Amino acid sequence: MITLDTMIEAGDWSRLEDAEALAQKAAQAALAVTYESDGDFEASVMLTDDAQIQELNRTWRNKDKPTNVLSFPAPEQPGLGGPRHLGDIALAYETLVRESEEESKELAHHFAHLIVHGVLHLLGYDHEVEAEAEIMEGLEVKALATLGIANPYRDMAA
Repeated sequence: MITLDTMIEAGDWSRLEDAEALAQKAAQAALAVTYESDGDFEASVMLTDDAQIQELNRTWRNKDKPTNVLSFPAPEQPGLGGPRHLGDIALAYETLVRESEEESKELAHHFAHLIVHGVLHLLGYDHEVEAEAEIMEGLEVKALATLGIANPYRDMAA
């Protein structure tokens, strides 16, 4: 089980109906398709805008541009009671909307995909090399299917 602490910092997130509940479902779906599915976990999600994401991206990744999602895994701290804190995820509203329009994806589906993607990063998955990318994308597709969301990479392969 995963519990999210979701904060809306900036951006017009009201356009995405019940973002907090959708984020929770997407995070749970991501957890369910991994070996980490046993245990209690928590993570923070910050819903913000391109300006704040760009600042985070510049500060933590030396990339001075906005991006759709950033993940900041927390170090595992054995011996602490309660749920394991996985880390923090930040999503940029304007980038989310722009990408969903450019790729003809439902806003809610793209949002869920980015939450799944972010949670998988918190669990240690990555996509820097092709073999790891294939594993991560496979898990994303599996998790999204449990939410009734089509493979987001299907159209990219053509």
